[in-house]
Amino acid sequence: MKFTLSWLKDYLETDASLDDIVATLTHIGLEVDTVDDPGAKLKAFTVAEVIRAEQHPNADRLRVCEVETGKGRVQVVCGAPNARSGMKAVFAPSGEYIPGIDLTLKAAKIRGVDSKGMLLSEREVGISDEHEGIIELPADSPVGEPFAQVSGLDDPVIDIELTPNRPDCTGIRGIARDLAAAGLGTLKPFTDGEAVPGSFDSPRRWAIANDGNACHYVVGRYFRDVRNGPSPDWMQRRLRAVGLRPISALVDITNYVTMALGRPLHVFDAKKLDGAELTMRYARDGEEILALDGKTYRLGPTMTVIADPKGVHGIGGIMGGELTGCTETTTDVFLECALFDADSVARTGRTLNLLSDARYRFERGVDPLSADWGADVAARLIQQLCGGEASHPVNAGKMPDGTDTVSLRPNRVRALGGVDVPVDRQIGILEALGFTVTKRNGQSLQFKTPTWRPDLHGEADLVEEIVRIYGIDKVEPVSLDRATALPTPAINLAQRRASQVRRALAAQGLNEAVTWSFMAGQQADLFGGVPESLRLANPISADLDTMRPSVLPNLIAAAGRNADRGSGDAGLFELGPQYRDDTPTGQDRVAAGVRSGASPVHWADKTRPVDTYQAKADALAGLAAAGTPVDKLQTTADAPRWYHPGRSGVLRLGPNVLAHFGEIHPSILRSYSLRGPVVAFEIMLDNVPQPKSKATARPGLELSPYQAVHRDFAFVVPGPVTSDDIVRAAKTADKALISGVTVFDVYAGKGIEDGKKSVAITVTLQPTETTLTDAQIDAVGKKVVAAVERRTDGVLRG
Repeated sequence: MKFTLSWLKDYLETDASLDDIVATLTHIGLEVDTVDDPGAKLKAFTVAEVIRAEQHPNADRLRVCEVETGKGRVQVVCGAPNARSGMKAVFAPSGEYIPGIDLTLKAAKIRGVDSKGMLLSEREVGISDEHEGIIELPADSPVGEPFAQVSGLDDPVIDIELTPNRPDCTGIRGIARDLAAAGLGTLKPFTDGEAVPGSFDSPRRWAIANDGNACHYVVGRYFRDVRNGPSPDWMQRRLRAVGLRPISALVDITNYVTMALGRPLHVFDAKKLDGAELTMRYARDGEEILALDGKTYRLGPTMTVIADPKGVHGIGGIMGGELTGCTETTTDVFLECALFDADSVARTGRTLNLLSDARYRFERGVDPLSADWGADVAARLIQQLCGGEASHPVNAGKMPDGTDTVSLRPNRVRALGGVDVPVDRQIGILEALGFTVTKRNGQSLQFKTPTWRPDLHGEADLVEEIVRIYGIDKVEPVSLDRATALPTPAINLAQRRASQVRRALAAQGLNEAVTWSFMAGQQADLFGGVPESLRLANPISADLDTMRPSVLPNLIAAAGRNADRGSGDAGLFELGPQYRDDTPTGQDRVAAGVRSGASPVHWADKTRPVDTYQAKADALAGLAAAGTPVDKLQTTADAPRWYHPGRSGVLRLGPNVLAHFGEIHPSILRSYSLRGPVVAFEIMLDNVPQPKSKATARPGLELSPYQAVHRDFAFVVPGPVTSDDIVRAAKTADKALISGVTVFDVYAGKGIEDGKKSVAITVTLQPTETTLTDAQIDAVGKKVVAAVERRTDGVLRG
């Protein structure tokens, strides 16, 4: 919400400085985003008089001007065709920066003639694109005075970040009211809304169809014999300052009232309308409108429109139509000043993807009384600027009661707001904001809310209003009572685990990515699909229309984009949510990652394509960081269908699935136009078991002074037996002595019976009390063989 300082002072009587106003706005909850002071940018430019302008001796299109600056006379070489003796112009001395052409002036010789300064055009000053000639100021402009001050360009522009619950501050008068309540001046009486008498009956009238449309109440006035020329300079300057383009007096009046009072208006060229009646109704299927922004919009049956028998001429509460818009030839005008349902306007605007100043205000809520006084404000301005006659007002519908009655116990200000405010001060603040005291009953007060505050409904709302005006900075900081001697941890176990998993995966050489929680529905179907409840009704993009059932698709797409740009060897991971359904428990926390291409090129290593074992190593590293007992995990081959069925696996702890890993199925890669191989993993962080003990200390490190012993075994086992089965069987042979079992060879082929394979393992024996003898080593070896043969139906290979 933008406004200028002088515009604010039309409604606020104050001597406060710009800095005080800006600081107070932020203190009362109207956060100031920016302050643009054009006067400061133009302070070096002054009014100057051209004493003499003569032809340049060496150039046909240049003139040599003697210029009185107020600080002495200087010579300036000027190429403007309108430079002449006796005119008043804008002067910039040497050494100053010219914003419109991004140039710092220097004294120079131009075609052999000294030039010390510059006479400026509007483009060089930076106020427009006009550059056919230099700026010509009025003859009575005082020489030496700042150009910005003389031309009215020294008006600071304040831009505030307005929250959706403050419809009253979508107009500058509402902002002035808040500042006055905060003690920064006095709110001026509102006289603009006084009734403007009409002189004839309107030939146009309003009707509201009985179809449940969004219009509650509408007022209109007919104006005849108006002259629609340019609006006055003061109005154009203010509109430009807040980012609006002046168009014509009639259109500028509607924009001016919208910004000044938060009251959207629209004017129709009455001679372009058909019939005597304009109707507020729902749009019919297939109806379209060419709007004022030059775009054609197809309307739906839940959108409120303004129509005559010929067709639609406005989208209710959002934008009018171009075909009935006012132009310089307009002589008869019909004014619309309506009240629309906020929710309906918001839905229509979102559906059409159409933003406007009117929608911005209607979807927040407009003062119901403004439908009447807004028509009078517009009538007064139209007659002042365009002449003509005004009709008697016409209306349709019923104005809603925009007030509410709210009780306040004064002691609740202390209880809820944390600050003591005297009762009289509480009443004074609320009355300054437009509230009316309707009842005093012992320890309770009753207030009638103002019509321009539809956001206030309960006692807590009144407390908030009192505290923000009184001063949130006056709320004393109070330390919370501690329930324990030591403060509780700032992060919980899940947050700590997430951080540890991030560090572990980054240590694996992966780069963290952050992708959308949405994806294309067709791609979601490749990863298990989603229920219809996870399809978005209003997606931000056509290819982001579904909540993701897995984190992997977006990571695979990111790897594909990297490959398209020459970075085919990608390693990415992400911690984030994936979705099963739309219930509160239908969201899972997952750490997922992908690798594509080949392992990094290194002089000491042989480059090889990424494989399933890398994905498994990544998954195990993440699980270990999350506190999973990885030595107790089982590996199965029932990975989801988006993995390669022969090159993937599942890590389980009992019946719980903790991770998937493996090579992505070739059909999935083809749908992404990505060349393989690509391997991936998914860690289900919610399934990682909670620690059984609250102790956080690590167990002590126990080192043995005795040398470890390594023994190799090879077993011939049935084909379905996994290496993991053999490793687990070997470990159970003697848990006290066996410290590790690793697989170093798997063979199937010549010399091995069909349907079987040879798996070779290394068993590490680590004594802790004495050096092992041969007999002890052999005894453990026999236990290993027996354990493996018993649990796998295998035999020791001869």
